[in-house]
Amino acid sequence: MNFFSTNKQSVKASFREAVLNGQPPDKGLYFPEKIPVLSADFWRDFKRKTKEQIAFEVIKSYVGDEISEEILFEICSETVNFDFPLVKITENIATLELFYGATLAFKDIGARFMSRCLQYFSRETSEKTIVIVATSGDTGGAVANGFYNVDGVEVVILYPQGKVSRVQELQLTTLGENISAFEVKGTFDDCQTLAKTALADEDLKRKVFLTSANSINVARWLPQQFYYFYALQQWQDDKNAPVISVPSGNFGNICAGILAHVSGLPVAKFIAATNANDVIPRFLQSGKIETKSSVSTLSNAMDVGNPSNFVRILEIFDNDFLNLKEKLEAVSVSDETTARTMRDVFEQYNYILDPHGAVGFYGLQKHLEKNPAQKGFFLETAHPVKFDSVKNIVGTFGAIPKAVENLFSREKQSVEIEADYGDLKKILLEKI
Repeated sequence: MNFFSTNKQSVKASFREAVLNGQPPDKGLYFPEKIPVLSADFWRDFKRKTKEQIAFEVIKSYVGDEISEEILFEICSETVNFDFPLVKITENIATLELFYGATLAFKDIGARFMSRCLQYFSRETSEKTIVIVATSGDTGGAVANGFYNVDGVEVVILYPQGKVSRVQELQLTTLGENISAFEVKGTFDDCQTLAKTALADEDLKRKVFLTSANSINVARWLPQQFYYFYALQQWQDDKNAPVISVPSGNFGNICAGILAHVSGLPVAKFIAATNANDVIPRFLQSGKIETKSSVSTLSNAMDVGNPSNFVRILEIFDNDFLNLKEKLEAVSVSDETTARTMRDVFEQYNYILDPHGAVGFYGLQKHLEKNPAQKGFFLETAHPVKFDSVKNIVGTFGAIPKAVENLFSREKQSVEIEADYGDLKKILLEKI
């Protein structure tokens, strides 16, 4: 499998090259030259397959012969060795809980898979590798945990100062060793711009091997398909495909779900549930993408004013706007509605939503009100305890995982920087 750039100006890359490069030289995103379609054999015994088997069969066409099947299966096994329960909330709405990994968020999947691929590929080079990642919350902790103490790899995490929760900040700032965290005086979009600028800096790349651990990297993005298949294994309606509502910020997660659908996963409709950062809901109304500066919301991990992965969704649909609208709808949910949804769901169903899950629930609920014959599920992308607002709004986090209790005794290690690329470049050069 080769990968081309969405900007169409760079040469094609193998899976290995795409992982190591992170981003093509023309600043596009890598995209598979062909989306594989899963075989009839895959579906014939689908319900009986293990999580490891599903992950391996879904990803192997993208990886090709860059990693042996034996090692790839081992990587997949280590990536998905926790639960992904589909939990019923109402008669028509369920949630796919994605917070049973090491850092209690869905991004543990991509971070684990990528770290193991990068470690495998890094054995072939003597250069030091620097992984740079911008985070609006959960990505940083997942990447820090996935790459912690990986030989020959330094991790640089950029996060917007004052715009991540206490638990999220502790997860990405307390490991030390090969993990360095930087508080950027700006927004997530500023962090993402800094990371992309570094990845495209030819002078820097001549001095150090630099790659990304954001979902722009195919090894972070592609494995997010796995849990959509795990949800379908647990789906009880064999006659009707589910509507899937995905809390969406940078659009890598929902893009992976759509990719899985094109590969054969039955889905009636995708709903991109966003907060006040409503670039894509406005696009689906007007046909024009108009980015704007991100604003801070309760669902902070989705505070993205320029969702970089949406270009991949356009690529999946060959930039056919009408075809895209047939499969995807989008909704923007205010903080007021998010908080009200959290309270209502707790009072009526005794279920604790985090703010992102609340946005997903609301988006699905509104769709089903107009389409009462359908059923669906939304993604609960992180444990409620990761967000300070949950206790303020609902009154409780529920049971607090031991992993979180241990965080509060650790010392924060971070450095404040301006949203200035010159400052970041000096930092990166010092790590050589």
